[in-house]
Amino acid sequence: MAASRIVIENCAIATVDANDTEYASGYVVVADNLIESVGAGSAPTGLENVVRRVDGTGHLLTPGLVNTHHHFYQWITRGLATDHNLFNWLVALYPTWARIDESMARAAAQGSLAMMARGGVTTAMDHHYVYPRGSGDLSGAIIGAASETGVRFTLARGSMDRGESDGGLPPDFAVESLDDALAATEATVDRYHDDSFDAMTQIAVAPCSPFSVSTELMRQGAELARRKGVRLHTHGSETVEEEQFCKELFGMGPTDYFESTGWLGSDVWMAHCVHMNDSDIAAFARTGTGVAHCPSSNARLGAGIARVPDMLKAGVPVGLGVDGTASNESGELHTELRNALLVNRLGAHREAALTARQALRLGTHGGAQVLGRADQIGSIEAGKLADLVLWKLDTLAHSSIADPVVALILGAAAPVTLSLVGGRTVVEDNHLTTVDEDAVARSTRTEARRLARITAAG
Repeated sequence: MAASRIVIENCAIATVDANDTEYASGYVVVADNLIESVGAGSAPTGLENVVRRVDGTGHLLTPGLVNTHHHFYQWITRGLATDHNLFNWLVALYPTWARIDESMARAAAQGSLAMMARGGVTTAMDHHYVYPRGSGDLSGAIIGAASETGVRFTLARGSMDRGESDGGLPPDFAVESLDDALAATEATVDRYHDDSFDAMTQIAVAPCSPFSVSTELMRQGAELARRKGVRLHTHGSETVEEEQFCKELFGMGPTDYFESTGWLGSDVWMAHCVHMNDSDIAAFARTGTGVAHCPSSNARLGAGIARVPDMLKAGVPVGLGVDGTASNESGELHTELRNALLVNRLGAHREAALTARQALRLGTHGGAQVLGRADQIGSIEAGKLADLVLWKLDTLAHSSIADPVVALILGAAAPVTLSLVGGRTVVEDNHLTTVDEDAVARSTRTEARRLARITAAG
């Protein structure tokens, strides 16, 4: 059967390929779910079975955005504990999070996914680690929501086995035993993980953090992931308090602890990595360990400024993360493109920290690297999956910015005229085509109120 083709033309294009190739006016031809060709000027003539032509005049075409760290369930606890550092924030919110159930998890995932997809995310991930007893099939609910939304998705199946009685922060009824956590994680991999080129769903092994899991869960989790051939994810070096915790409990800093448990490698990525010294960065670079940079959440919780310019210079793979919407209420990734640039310019490198094009690379190709999918997504190149976003830049908001990449990164949030995932339309004229946004909003409000009532009742 002949391939169905979509032609997008007359737009500026930032390919984010290895040479950062850009076209002031160019075209992309999509054949079924793949990018067939990209170039300057008009699309080739004589193309067969063209089912749609899109005039991209006044637009910028980029790869779809790739989110590398999130906690979807937090969508229904936004706006709480707004003046806390990480540990106090966790203590304030764990009693609420420990009461989530399947219906809440599904609604929260729908809200998180809808907000990201509408803002240009074509590949999402969720680090879900709260599995209260009797709460239902939370992983299945989250994966189902991603499938409905139509984005590529990695579920980092998290876990915690260090409750309050063992010196941890979460209530005991919100944590799993070591054996239960490992068994449930393996079952999730077996049921859902797809390692094919155009996979829509993948699974990673993801114990929550050094201060909420046992050393055995870290060590055996790494062994499980490598036996199953999937990636590994956790939080690392987010705050000064975490570093002190690791030194007091393990006699070493977070990076050395991770290495001692098998948690450095090209199949691993860590969220945050704010407090990294030169030796830590060198260890990540040497092992190919990736980083999910979450500038808005880091600022919201006062965690600090990650040394992203130094990581990039050393060769550390770095992507961007929304992080949970209880520490980044906007819940979308365009904010992170802008804040990654601005926040890092407040650091040691000042105005030389990051450029607009480096910020775009973090949110696209960098994220694809971190998720282990750089051969498939993250740049506009022939043979890659057709995950593309067409940003509208011809309105008042961007009218006097000549450089379209600068307009996208430093200007106001640009409307998404078209977003494709594997050639399938997910956003059209700034609205989702796959789910009813108003219905999702109503559902998330209902579940947020229900969770608040349950928490108040104790």
